[in-house]
Amino acid sequence: MDVTTSSEILIVGAGCFGLSTAYHLLKRGFRRVTIVDRSSVIPAPDAASTDINKIVRSSYSDIYYARLAREAIAAWKDEKEWGDTYHESGVFCPLLGNDSYTDQAYVNDIALGARIENLENASAVRSVFPPGVKIGLPEEVTGYLNRDGGWAFAEEGVSRLMSKVLALGGQIIAGKQVVELLRANGSTTGVRCSDGTVFDADLIVLSAGSWTASSFPSLDLGQKCLATGQCVGLMQLTPEEGERYRKCPVYLDFNSGFYMFPPNADNVVKMAIHASGYTQMLPADGSTSPISTPRTIQSHGEQGLRIPRSALKELRQELAKVYPELAAKPFSWTRLCWYTDSPDDDWVIGPHPSDPKIMLATAGSGHAYKFLPVIGRVVADSIQGVLHPALIRKFAVDRQQNSHTVSRVGNQPRELELDQLCTPEDLLA
Repeated sequence: MDVTTSSEILIVGAGCFGLSTAYHLLKRGFRRVTIVDRSSVIPAPDAASTDINKIVRSSYSDIYYARLAREAIAAWKDEKEWGDTYHESGVFCPLLGNDSYTDQAYVNDIALGARIENLENASAVRSVFPPGVKIGLPEEVTGYLNRDGGWAFAEEGVSRLMSKVLALGGQIIAGKQVVELLRANGSTTGVRCSDGTVFDADLIVLSAGSWTASSFPSLDLGQKCLATGQCVGLMQLTPEEGERYRKCPVYLDFNSGFYMFPPNADNVVKMAIHASGYTQMLPADGSTSPISTPRTIQSHGEQGLRIPRSALKELRQELAKVYPELAAKPFSWTRLCWYTDSPDDDWVIGPHPSDPKIMLATAGSGHAYKFLPVIGRVVADSIQGVLHPALIRKFAVDRQQNSHTVSRVGNQPRELELDQLCTPEDLLA
């Protein structure tokens, strides 16, 4: 369809994709851009983009993402735009030397001129961590530190971008859960919300994150935009411990999937395992197959935060390998953070095959947030029909699975077993 700057654009979802898309459309002169979000409070407390921190890295085995990440990092450094959202702690990656994802990422970082420190032995690795921090890595460890990276205070970044969208004349309306796509004469004309509100639009951009497939079962997105719960653990440090660990780089091991942040201002450290995660397959009206549906703090209260005991045990085991002193401390809380995964880790950006008036901008696959300042540019290019043909194919909803090395550990997500979720007692050391 032909979209002009006077077209009515409705974006479903006020997360990373939705906000960034609205921002870039408004910057290009679009005048009628509205975002609706299911949550009555935004940023939504259970959205993947609402978090204490997200990794900002350019270390990608795919050169496209590596380049785009460096553009995003350059944008993050503009303190006038982003304040202290971005913290350039550096990102440390252990190397295997066997043509792994990390090795390919290292080659791309070097080619793009990143500030890289090669760490060829255990002594060199330990030198990039503060002297008062005990590191438990094996003597044969090697790796590299990318100084051009670190972490972002995720919720602050989302809040700042919301303000930018509003300042440019966009609308953001909370508490509007879309339950139906409205059609007339063979094409989509708008949406109906659970409270009966109808929004008409010339183009509807679906950026509902891990709720995309279950909210729109008729679009058959269950495997293309699979909702997976990722296991996160958080630990409260003392002020003294916080100061000691604060200057650590982000630890990111693509081989095991384990990653961990330095303490934030509240002396909380977050860790997780970048893996295939968990699904919760539930029946969905309009679909012949069950669809993975998020289980979060908003749908299940405190129960929605709990992760499987086995995942909690794995987090502690991996923590002991890196920071053995912290492994003896209790976890403060956990979170099942829901991602939207594509089969090949590439995003889903483009029109739905059934109707060009429906645009998909989703499937962050666990690596979208770092691109918050720029990812909407890609979506806006797609909307305006100027996206490079190679990227149209790369991000197409109905593409064949792209072939490249993925960053996740594990082949298939596991189904969430509710009787195996951790209890408060499991959090103790």
